Amino acid sequence: MAASRLTPISIDGVLLRSSEPIPRARQALLQLQSRGIPFILLTNGGGKLEAERVAELSDRLGVPLDVNMFVQSHTPFASLVHGRNGKKPLKDKPILVVGGEGEKCRQVAHRYHASAARPLELPIYKPTDSGPPTQGRHLRIESVFVYNDPRDFGLDTQVVLDLLLSHKGFLGTRSKLNGCREYPNNGYQQDDQPPLTFANPDMFWAAQFHLPRLGSGAFQAALQGLWRAVTGRAELQVQMGGKPSAQTFQFAEERLIGHRAKLLEQRNRDRGAAGELRRVYMVGDNPASDIVGANNFKSSMGIAWLSILVRSGVFAGEPPPEKDFRPRETVDDVLDAVNWALEQEGQERIQSGGN
Repeated sequence: MAASRLTPISIDGVLLRSSEPIPRARQALLQLQSRGIPFILLTNGGGKLEAERVAELSDRLGVPLDVNMFVQSHTPFASLVHGRNGKKPLKDKPILVVGGEGEKCRQVAHRYHASAARPLELPIYKPTDSGPPTQGRHLRIESVFVYNDPRDFGLDTQVVLDLLLSHKGFLGTRSKLNGCREYPNNGYQQDDQPPLTFANPDMFWAAQFHLPRLGSGAFQAALQGLWRAVTGRAELQVQMGGKPSAQTFQFAEERLIGHRAKLLEQRNRDRGAAGELRRVYMVGDNPASDIVGANNFKSSMGIAWLSILVRSGVFAGEPPPEKDFRPRETVDDVLDAVNWALEQEGQERIQSGGN
């Protein structure tokens, strides 16, 4: 195993298009496994439990996978439950979960040990009490997480706006600071309202339809437009997860290192003898998330991240001219990407042999 390289691989548009495997994707992954080259799957998708998504991917691709080699957009949210990067713990605190199909995103939040509700369940038209905003009279939401693109833009937008305009996150209230010019941002989001966090910023994603489909980034854009109209152009303060955020790439690097250590242990190889990890090859189809994230990430371990753009998903054509969006290499599909990485390491190419 060449220990100097690891490979994070995007999923939608690289391995799958909607639920259908992309040709030669299975071969690429099986060859990486047979050569003992560690890789993880890093996706801005989500909306399901990690174990459920990994089981689906393994079945569709015909490749053995496990949760230790998988990171979806909201996977890092699990660490927020216990507090991370100076943020207060959210364990057993009421949070609002937005997006996804039915109960799935709330089930994910519960698995992360959070007390979660969906917009559909909140009393947004019939407040529970008209008294003063207190914990006993009004439901207080501690944080808002957009796990996936919403299926009901109207309802979800109404609930999120209510909370962002509320007094300290008490549902059914309005902050007296809204519109006060003596405060930063004209008083908006200055009254201990719940922070708003998006799992990923993707405007589009690659589905079975021949044109890209709207994703969570579209909900953010729509919410931002309404927010500016309602507040008189105040800034919408949000926290962003997923690719291309540095936090997501840091989480992915930690997961990669852990997966590499596990593989070395399974093969009875000494980590010191295997050599230091020097390079990581990021394979993705979205210049705005995969490529920008890899190009701009500064590893605390001194590991170089090299970006490879494939034409099998969102992106097609020639590489973007902007420096941050420009990959180290552009190829047709994931097998070509893996072969390019192997060549950089002086390794033998994989010969194409079907799917």
